Formats: sequence, structure tokens, C-alpha cells
Amino acid sequence: MADPRLIVALDVPSVADARAAIETLGDAVSFYKIGHQLCYAAGRENGLLLAQELADAGKDVFLDLKLLDIDNTVAKGVESVSAMGVKMLTLHAYPKAMRAAVEALGDTDLTLLGVTVLTSMDDADLAEAGYAGTARDLVLKRAGQARDAGMGGIVASAQEAAATREVVGPTMAVVTPGIRPAGADAGDQKRVVTPADALKAGASHLVVGRPIMAADDPRGAALKIAEEMSTV
Repeated sequence: MADPRLIVALDVPSVADARAAIETLGDAVSFYKIGHQLCYAAGRENGLLLAQELADAGKDVFLDLKLLDIDNTVAKGVESVSAMGVKMLTLHAYPKAMRAAVEALGDTDLTLLGVTVLTSMDDADLAEAGYAGTARDLVLKRAGQARDAGMGGIVASAQEAAATREVVGPTMAVVTPGIRPAGADAGDQKRVVTPADALKAGASHLVVGRPIMAADDPRGAALKIAEEMSTV
């Protein structure tokens, strides 16, 4: 049985590739993340159509669109996505954007997630971008702003999961990308943690991409991660 806390990132070039991966994974996975790569795929089919198809089939879908725009545009985007029946949607954790998104949500089951600091960024990257303080400082600040705005959860590195859990309380989702099983290559992620350690730290959901999608046996890799998660 699939662990509903495990979200597999469909970071592949085409909907055809995504469908092939979904078929391979079968009942080992029930929750999928669809991001920019698939949503902007060329041709008649793109990630948004696949998201609707998966939602209609009873799968959970995390649309990782990282919305950020003027309030009205963010609100209209949230209204459109909420009608699709997907489970989660990301936007950058800027207070005005989050307040507009929450107001537009209405009475739906969509969980709005505030992206705090991308897991590919560290303190040096933030300094280069003009931010003062550390990645941890900014994560905790944005987590508090997401809580105050009424968001459903946040996205943060598992390295900050325990601290963010203290900020947002027990009920908000804490979704952690950058998950790598012990011994796996970190790739371009700079703040990575193993599945068990992420859950112990307070994560509610884990996003896993390459360790499953690039494995010789993706289904086996997913089952192994789910087995590790089941111990927590």
C-alpha cells in the first residue's frame, strides 16, 4: 500500500514519460508532484492536463507552480487550480500573495503551501541575491508569515523541519523536498536529509524525485523509501 506522505516528483520532459513512470510505479505511489517542466511541456498534452487526469482517477496531486504575482492574479490562479480537485499548490511565501491566495481559496480542500527558501539555495546564495541573514532565519520568518496568513502548510528543507514545526504548530503541513536516501547523490540540492530523519524532525510529507525516477528499479526504490518511512 502506498504511503500518502510520499510525493514522487514527475520531473520528466513529457507527459508520455510521466505516464510511463506512473505505470511503472503502480500502487507503490499514490501522490505525485507536477512542476514547471511538465506544465510547460510542448504539444497537445501538458502537466496541467495530466494533473486533472490523475485527480479524476483518485490520485493525489501536488501542483508545484510557485505562484507569485499581483494579488488579483494570484487569487485568480488559486480559484482555477482549486476547481481541478488537486491536493496541494505552492506559492512563494510573500505575505501579500499568501493573504490573497487564502482569501480566494474559499470552501475547498486545496492545501496552499508557502515556499520558504528553495532547497537548492544556501546562505551564500541568499547573500548574493541581496538577503541579509541565513537561510534558516528566512525560512522561520516566512513560516511564521504563512501561519499568520492562514496557509495550509509550508515547503522547507528537512534541515529546518523541526524549527519550522515549532513555528507553525502541529496541524499545518510541512512538505520537505531535497530528500535523499542514505548514500544517494545529493545532485544540485544543498540541504538534504534522509526520509526517516525528515519525518522525525516534523515533516508531514516528503518530496522525492531523482532517487526514485532515475533508479534502475523505480518501483523498488519507492517501496524501499516507503518502508523506511513506515518505521517513523
